Amino acid sequence: MDLYSNIIGEGKPFIILHGFLGMGDNWKTLAKQFSELNFEIHLVDQRNHGRSFHSEAFDYELMAEDLKHYCDTNNLKDINLLGHSMGGKTAMLFAAKYPELVQKLMVADISPRYYPVHHDAILDGLSHLDFTILKSRGEADKALSNYVHDAGTRMFLLKNLYWVEKGQLGLRINLDALKENVSEVGEALPIHATFNKDTLFLRGDRSEYIGEADASIIKRHFPNSEIITISNAGHWLHAENPKDFYEAVINFV
Repeated sequence: MDLYSNIIGEGKPFIILHGFLGMGDNWKTLAKQFSELNFEIHLVDQRNHGRSFHSEAFDYELMAEDLKHYCDTNNLKDINLLGHSMGGKTAMLFAAKYPELVQKLMVADISPRYYPVHHDAILDGLSHLDFTILKSRGEADKALSNYVHDAGTRMFLLKNLYWVEKGQLGLRINLDALKENVSEVGEALPIHATFNKDTLFLRGDRSEYIGEADASIIKRHFPNSEIITISNAGHWLHAENPKDFYEAVINFV
């Protein structure tokens, strides 16, 4: 099945993969900036996210194959590939499996290692949104605030709201499949997966996703990699400090 994407600009292909519970649209502002430097930006929605197809099956092998199918369908090669969080894990596996298709790899705030499940409150909150009662974004935000206290995180999550029909709100994500397979999101990169071309890892200085101990793991899988720290940024580093993030990416590609 085909992934949904929003393609911005013309030039060298540059694919961006969003994180868990996100969508390509989260990257629209940066994509427009990247496209001004002769890149054709593909903002791809991964399976069970955004406007892409829903499936009960959900893991990184499948998402890497989805991306391979997308590249084949759109005749993309020598791509720049950037993934954030879950999208970073998909990007790592894809680059390791299909190095001939990837020129440069960028991974935002995720390491190849295993991460324990930590989305329980968020998934619980989204599950409790009752769209027979909730009739506006504001009402959904208020209901979600009982589970997710950070306003910025709620704003990010509620980008998944859409009007199914007049007066009827719903979520674009396939919430049941994501809840069922949430443990897959933290899975480590397969032990023998390596990618020898230029790779950039970007971490937020306030994020704990890439720590000092991750440097050796990253080097093992990605021998030609460097790690850059983006200041004044947590896990959503591209949204919290877009200026420095943009500069780091552009200097690399």
